[in-house]
Amino acid sequence: MLGFADVPFHSRFPGLPPSRPARAAAVSGPLNPTRKKHRFGKAWMHEHVNDPYVREAQRRGYRSRAAFKLQELDERDHLLRPAMTVVDLGAAPGSWLQVLRERLGPKAKIVAIDLLPLTPVAGVDLIEGDFASDEGLAAVEEKLAGAPVDLVLSDMSPNLSGIEAADQARSVHLAELALEFARTHLQPGGDLVVKVFQGAGLGEYQRQVGQHFTKVYLRKPKASRDRSREHYLVAKGRRTAP
Repeated sequence: MLGFADVPFHSRFPGLPPSRPARAAAVSGPLNPTRKKHRFGKAWMHEHVNDPYVREAQRRGYRSRAAFKLQELDERDHLLRPAMTVVDLGAAPGSWLQVLRERLGPKAKIVAIDLLPLTPVAGVDLIEGDFASDEGLAAVEEKLAGAPVDLVLSDMSPNLSGIEAADQARSVHLAELALEFARTHLQPGGDLVVKVFQGAGLGEYQRQVGQHFTKVYLRKPKASRDRSREHYLVAKGRRTAP
């Protein structure tokens, strides 16, 4: 008999296809750069408003389609359980907080931080600040008040410059900050989920994570856009410090 986690994710949500086929348009003749940019902007908006994950998120009242990423990761890797203490780094716009609130119950402790202002979520301690700064880290620690952490989530992304090497280096740096926080605040057996991007430094980062956790997986949720280099590194079972 198939358990809930064994059923394909998309089949549990009617209207969400397993994948989105790529579509290409033939273009002839020279392109005006301004017109090309405008055309791509319209194409992105058309894709966005017709995206089944976006529509389903709107129907369910989630703040973004990212809610389905966390749901799928949880169902595959069993991350969430009632009454946990969870820290969400880079929490805006807050759809992951909505999923946490649904699945962890009223006794859970949830602390979230982002540079952007966050609309309140009942039962969540929100911090508007820079986690990469000493002040941001201190604010998170103050909200935790010494509570041992069961799960660290990081959906942080750098402000993109368009220079691939620089953007990749910044994303790896943010992932390293999340690992350092998890290494010093997770209780033994705790888990870590970090957004990462395919590119230079990812392999070395995975090796670093493997030094502190018993199992490490690289996941690509179906709700993550096909063309995106975005993945999530799931680290299970923080090792006891030597």
